[in-house]
Amino acid sequence: MLKIAYHSCYEHPLKQGHRFPMEKYDLLPKQLLHEGTCNSDNFFNPDPIAVDLLHEVHTHDYLSRLLHLQISRKEERAMGFPISKALVDRELIITQGTIDATIYASKYGIAMNIAGGTHHAFSDRGEAFCLLNDQAVAASYLLKTNKAKRILIVDLDVHQGNGTAEIFKGNSKVFTFSMHGKNNYPFRKEVSDLDITLDNGTNDQNYLSILKETLPKLILSHQPDFLFYQCGVDILASDKLGKLGCSVSGCKARDQFVLETALQHQLPIVCCMGGGYSPDIKTIIDAHANTYRLAQELYF
Repeated sequence: MLKIAYHSCYEHPLKQGHRFPMEKYDLLPKQLLHEGTCNSDNFFNPDPIAVDLLHEVHTHDYLSRLLHLQISRKEERAMGFPISKALVDRELIITQGTIDATIYASKYGIAMNIAGGTHHAFSDRGEAFCLLNDQAVAASYLLKTNKAKRILIVDLDVHQGNGTAEIFKGNSKVFTFSMHGKNNYPFRKEVSDLDITLDNGTNDQNYLSILKETLPKLILSHQPDFLFYQCGVDILASDKLGKLGCSVSGCKARDQFVLETALQHQLPIVCCMGGGYSPDIKTIIDAHANTYRLAQELYF
C-alpha cells in the first residue's frame, strides 16, 4: 500500500501573507482522494521529530536559536518568512514524516511526503523557505540505525540542493546529485557530488536525455541501497521561479523514469514534493499528482 505523510499543519502556518501557492499542500491530497488515486488509508499523520535526531545534521547553535524562536531579522529574510512557533512545529512534523516514510518505503518499496524536500536548509542556517533539511535528517537516521549503508539523493527541483550538498560534503556514504537550472537560485551554488546545470528553456527531450544518461550510471557506480527523490515541479515552462522549458507530460516522464529505475534496481525510494510555482494552481496540482498516480500504477 502506498503510504503518504500528510498533516493539516503543512499549509496553515503559511497561509497569511505568503506570496506563493501554499494551498497546494491542502489541495493535493484532496485531489488524490477525489479522483480515486488514494483513499484515507494511504495517508498517515506524522508526529514532531525528536530533537536529538536533528543534531545529526544541524548544529546545536542553530537548532537552539530556531527552537527558541531567536532567529534574527537577517536570518528571517534569508528564510523567506517570519519565524513562529507554528512554522517551527510544521518543520518538525515534516521532518518526522520523511523519516516515517523511509520505514514504509523499506516495506512497500516507495513512500511519499506531501511536503518536504527542504533542500536549502544548511547545517547551520535556514534559507529559501527551508528551515530543517528533512531528507538529510532522514538519510542520517537510516545510516545511524544501520537501516541503510549507502544513499543516493536525487534532487530534480529546478533549484540546486545547496543545503544538502553542504551537509553531506565529504560523506562517502551519501551521494548528492542535483540537476537544476544554471541561472536559477541559488546564485552562489554549493558543490554536490554531481551537479548538472541546465540552460534556460531546456525542453523535455533534452532534459530526459540527460537524466536517462546519468541516473543509471550513478546507481551502478555508487551502489546505493536507498534513494531519496526531491521531485519539485518547478521545472515546468510555466513556473514563475523556474527558467526551464518542460511540459507537464515531460515532468511526468521524468518521474516515471526515476520510479521505474528505482523499481528495476529494487531500491526503496522516498519522494518529497519540493517546489512548484506556476500561476495556475491546477497546473501545480496536476504535475504533483502525477508522481502519486505513477507510484500507484508502478508499485501497486
